[in-house]
This record gives sequence, C-alpha cells and structure tokens, in this order.
Amino acid sequence: MDTKHRILEAALTLFSQKGYANVYVGEIADAVGIKAPSLYKHYKSKQAIFDAILEEMQLRYADETSLMHMDGQDANIDAQLFESITEDHLVELGTKLFLYFLHDSYVCRFRRMLTIEQFHDTGLAALYNKLYVNAPMEYQGMIFVALCAKGILQNDQIDIMTLHFYAPFYLLLTICDREPDREPEILEKLEQHIRQFNRLYGGRENEDRNA
Repeated sequence: MDTKHRILEAALTLFSQKGYANVYVGEIADAVGIKAPSLYKHYKSKQAIFDAILEEMQLRYADETSLMHMDGQDANIDAQLFESITEDHLVELGTKLFLYFLHDSYVCRFRRMLTIEQFHDTGLAALYNKLYVNAPMEYQGMIFVALCAKGILQNDQIDIMTLHFYAPFYLLLTICDREPDREPEILEKLEQHIRQFNRLYGGRENEDRNA
C-alpha cells in the first residue's frame, strides 16, 4: 500500500474512533509513521484527506455494484435489471448490498464517523442524511416509478412504497452496528422483508394470484 492510501486508512480509522473534529493532522502522520510536513506533500489539509476518503469509498461502491451487474447510481439503468428479476435473485442482491454496507471496512468506519459527528457538525449531518437517507431513497424511488409504469409493481404512492422498502434496511443495519452478534437473525428478517415486499407490491404476481 502506498503512502497516500496509508494516510487515508489511518485517518479513517482515527475519524471513526474519535470523530472528524477531534483528529489532528499530526495524529494521522504519527499513525502512518511519517512527519506532518511529509503528509502535506500528499494532502494539503485534513479536508483534502476527508474528500479523498469519500472519493475512495464511492469508487469501492461502484466496484461492488459492478460485480452485481448494477450501475448503482443511474436508477433508469438499474430499473431494467429488476424488470424480470426473480424473488430469489432480489433477495440475493438485497442481502449482498446489505452485507457490503455492514462489513466493508471503508463504509463501516465512514458511517461510524458520521454517526459521531452528526450531532456536532451540520455539514456532516447533511452528508449523513444524503448518503444514508436521501440519496438511497431517491434512487430506489426512481426505480419503483419505472417498475410501476410497466405494471411490474403496483402502487400509486411511490414515496410510501420507497419508505416501506428502504426503512427496514436502514434499521436492521443500525441494529447490526450496535449488536453484531445478531447478524444471523437480522439477515433472516431482511429476507422475510424483501419477500413480503415483493408479494405485497408485485403487480404481475398479484394479478396471477387473483386470476
């Protein structure tokens, strides 16, 4: 691992333990085993380190969704994947994404940092909302709009359907953050949630059942 990435790793670990505001550049340099002036050759400020961590996390997410044959950012592209997906495949994708957010070292440490800082820094609180509430719900909602338009899902309150789908993911993730020993139970509940959601809103399946 090169020095630039060692700096990011050390900084993210410290941020996740103490919060962003309580970590100084000198501490990051000490954790890497270099002097502060040497660190500044790679990053001009603590904010620059933070920005690089965020960029790295986004790249890692793009790699993960690519492995699932998803775009991960463009809902219109990903909606096509869900047009003919089976319930078992839906459970598989949902579980993989959940486990990625739960166990990826970058994502875990970044989420913990924002959890600490959301009560102290309005900017980081806004970023927390963007990453873990607003952006995923907007993305999911756009997929549901496309699927409802084609009759694959049935509902005229997209915002409520989106909340119904995403809120349990978020809740179960936070439970696992606090109580990691409950992961097997949580994964079982997650699968039950996905299957129930699919059967409640799956337009085609409901039509077949009512025929």
